[in-house]
Amino acid sequence: MTSQPFLKVPKARPGDRVAVLSPAFAAPAVSEAVHEQALKRLTELTGLIPVEYPTTRLLGASAQARADDLTAAFADPTIRAVLATLGGDDQITVIPHIDSTVLAANPKPFLGYSDNSNVHNLLWNLGVPSFYGGSTQVHLGPGPHLDEIHLISLRAALLDGGVLELTDPGESEDFGVPWDNPRALNEFGVREPSEPWTWAGSEIIVEGRTWGGRIEVIDQIALADRMPPTESLRGAILLLETSEEAPSADKVKRWVRGLGERGVLEVVAGVIVARPPVSTMHSPLPGADERAQLRAAQRDTVIEQIARYNSAAVVCVGVPFGHTRPQWILPHGGTITMDGRTRTIAADYT
Repeated sequence: MTSQPFLKVPKARPGDRVAVLSPAFAAPAVSEAVHEQALKRLTELTGLIPVEYPTTRLLGASAQARADDLTAAFADPTIRAVLATLGGDDQITVIPHIDSTVLAANPKPFLGYSDNSNVHNLLWNLGVPSFYGGSTQVHLGPGPHLDEIHLISLRAALLDGGVLELTDPGESEDFGVPWDNPRALNEFGVREPSEPWTWAGSEIIVEGRTWGGRIEVIDQIALADRMPPTESLRGAILLLETSEEAPSADKVKRWVRGLGERGVLEVVAGVIVARPPVSTMHSPLPGADERAQLRAAQRDTVIEQIARYNSAAVVCVGVPFGHTRPQWILPHGGTITMDGRTRTIAADYT
């Protein structure tokens, strides 16, 4: 286990208020219908009451204004959790404006992924655990219903706690129906069977606190000199995922290799890599064979680079978190156990 001390974060209860914020991109401004359906489902399925802030639906809000909303949500004792509507690409500019002393003094669950890796990293450095995943605009609002694994992990993160074994739902989509299409409210995107997870490294049991996120954002965090001390990651479980920009295997190789040269791969006990999106909404959909080849190329280069720096680490590639749906919400700063013998992963949402 890592030596990094972490605070205890209390769970919410039905009837409590939770903040729904846009600390990166204000996706609700693009489709208020999807956003409204997400808020309705959140209350119906958890009993929690969503509370919006000034920048939740405001496109082009300044970094200061978005930071003020996040700080205010943590400062408010009646707000029991904070959910991000979506990711984005400039949250790195928001971080300096957040009052970190308020976040540390008022720990509460924060849910988000992608560009929200910036906030997760800030919380890690403050000793506040959070949950990597969840998007009101992607996983709560669109489609005919919530995916089962998403609902289970959403409730575990916000309300129930407990230890859950991660499972493969058997299908996946890279993206859904465009939000400006009325079908987005009641149809999933193009789904295909998911590949079996690939295990590599040692056949042992490792347990550690998780750290990581979207690898393109980790690159920015490193350049901004906001990474945790490498030694604080000793024994941790590293979470890595790529975005809807569908980077090539060569780009992913360079990012993972950079983590190796920094010393991160050497000290972690295990690595969990998400099933990557390999198609985008704005380009022709590759054929099934090409999609499988693109995923295999990324899988192979990640495993190769990790083995180069830490052949003893337990590695699992293809887990449905990050930029995929169905999606598991995973503890960030919480504990995950990887069993390389039985090839199982258990996440603690306490």
